[in-house]
Amino acid sequence: MDNVEVKPSRIHGNGVFARKTIKARQKIGELAGQLIPIDEARRRASELESIAIVEFDDDTALDASVNPNEFRYVNHSCSPNTYMRRYAHRVEFYSLRNIKPGEELTCDYGETHHEGQLPCRCGARGCKGAI
Repeated sequence: MDNVEVKPSRIHGNGVFARKTIKARQKIGELAGQLIPIDEARRRASELESIAIVEFDDDTALDASVNPNEFRYVNHSCSPNTYMRRYAHRVEFYSLRNIKPGEELTCDYGETHHEGQLPCRCGARGCKGAI
């Protein structure tokens, strides 16, 4: 994608950053990965420290650690500037507000395979403290 780039993040590892202004309520891009059964996703998640798996309601999941793209590096924030839309085995990212060039794209992961045991490092005011 020409509107985002992957760089080191102060939140965790690498992050996705805007190269140019992204207007509010715009589709930014889509997560790539391997579609797998939910049982396999949960098995893989139990073996990983950094999990990049999104579950769907039909007992399937997208594993973004296999055949990933830059959206695999969207970090969690308790005060995000994007949201994730799960639709027909797709995971799309949309901006919640205007995002400035150089700003890291973040998303509230909601429930995760970490089950509230991973310390949150988002630094947002009102941070929940764990993912």
